[in-house]
Amino acid sequence: MPAHSRYIDDDSDLEYEDTLEELALLAGTLLLGVQDFQHRRSENRNPSRRYLRRPQLLSNPRRNTPWQVLYESRDDRAYITTMGIDCATFDYVLHNGFAQRWNSTTIPRADTSRNGMPRLGRRSLTAAGALGLIYHYLTSAMPDTALQQIFALVPTTISRYRTFALRALCDTLRELPEARIAWWSATECEEDANLIMVRHPLLAGAMGGIDGMNIATAESDDPEIENSTYNGWLHGHFTSSVLVFSPTGIRS
Repeated sequence: MPAHSRYIDDDSDLEYEDTLEELALLAGTLLLGVQDFQHRRSENRNPSRRYLRRPQLLSNPRRNTPWQVLYESRDDRAYITTMGIDCATFDYVLHNGFAQRWNSTTIPRADTSRNGMPRLGRRSLTAAGALGLIYHYLTSAMPDTALQQIFALVPTTISRYRTFALRALCDTLRELPEARIAWWSATECEEDANLIMVRHPLLAGAMGGIDGMNIATAESDDPEIENSTYNGWLHGHFTSSVLVFSPTGIRS
């Protein structure tokens, strides 16, 4: 074989080996990337480190839990700090519709009939506990793990009770006169809509404006007032308001 042919073959072999090494390196990089992606997706779908299991919780949700201590204290300051309402308001909501709904309705589950009788003795929370769970959830930014520790419940129970109790609370508040939201009459709405269209011709059917406002509030020396103005979401003292305006300047 001529010398120059042998040199050409040697160069071809070296190029071929280099190509194989590059392909192997590329394949390894892609494989690591796929494995990392699958690992991250698995963690997102099954966040096993983000909840507590039964061995890490108190054994009986109806006895000696932080919630039971709080509920039985009957302390307005403690109620306002954790749930945003005092004892009288809590009892009023509880005994004017919420407890009746909690005690008379079956909590939806895949293995139970919606038409069956509720088994109150098998529930982890009483009606008061369920209402406390909802107010803790609504008035703070705490994660579910904190709710688990306070009420000694596993994640599936927290989720199921929260969904059911939110609906019960919503239905209850709709029937309470103090929680009622009343709009002005149909005639007044039509008059206001016409006034708005004079200024904004393309804005048909509008009857007013609405806005929310958190007004910074000075801390009071009175512990009761100081606790009532503390906003857990904003980590400060605010007076929160929802303002509704009609085009005639009337505010409610």
